[in-house]
Amino acid sequence: MQRITTLAELDALYGEPSQPAVIKEIDHISDHYKAFIDKAPFVVVATVGPEGLDCSPRGDPPGFVRVRDPKTVLIPDRRGNNRVDTLRNLVRDPRISLLFMIPGIGQTLRINGRAEIVLDGELNRSFAINGKPAKCVLVVTAERVYTQCPKALVRARLWSPDAQVDRSELPSAGEMMAALSKGAIDGAEYDRAYPRRLEETIY
Repeated sequence: MQRITTLAELDALYGEPSQPAVIKEIDHISDHYKAFIDKAPFVVVATVGPEGLDCSPRGDPPGFVRVRDPKTVLIPDRRGNNRVDTLRNLVRDPRISLLFMIPGIGQTLRINGRAEIVLDGELNRSFAINGKPAKCVLVVTAERVYTQCPKALVRARLWSPDAQVDRSELPSAGEMMAALSKGAIDGAEYDRAYPRRLEETIY
């Protein structure tokens, strides 16, 4: 087994990036890239902190991530389980990476940059859903923006209906919680109550 430990070895293995892969990276949000963000109902948010890395999903109706200008996007943060791993990281290290996904579309869009956490009553209310404003807003300054080709999603058949897995083939959330808590949490009750809990706490 050979381990790749230097950039020179990595370059020898993969060679130079293709010309389109270089051309598509820009330092701002073009009109074409804005179109992807406007249609995306889902974005994966990656951050880094002293304890390590975090990668968290964010989702809302399409357009929930707002392009303020060619260098800035605004992401509302909703109520959750109060782990706030993303926010804890950003307080100490502003680096952030975003991966936007659109159902049925193979291409994804990536933004790498820096973020700050903003509390502004008017801004928070402008992101309200069901009368519930955002808890705070992430103001992301874009430094590198580019699309990703669809190869990974095509290989995964991510949007193919016949590739969907029935939920019954996996352990339920309650089963996992019961095992992890060594029986302190009633798994069956956890699963039974979850649909109502989701309805009451989604916003």
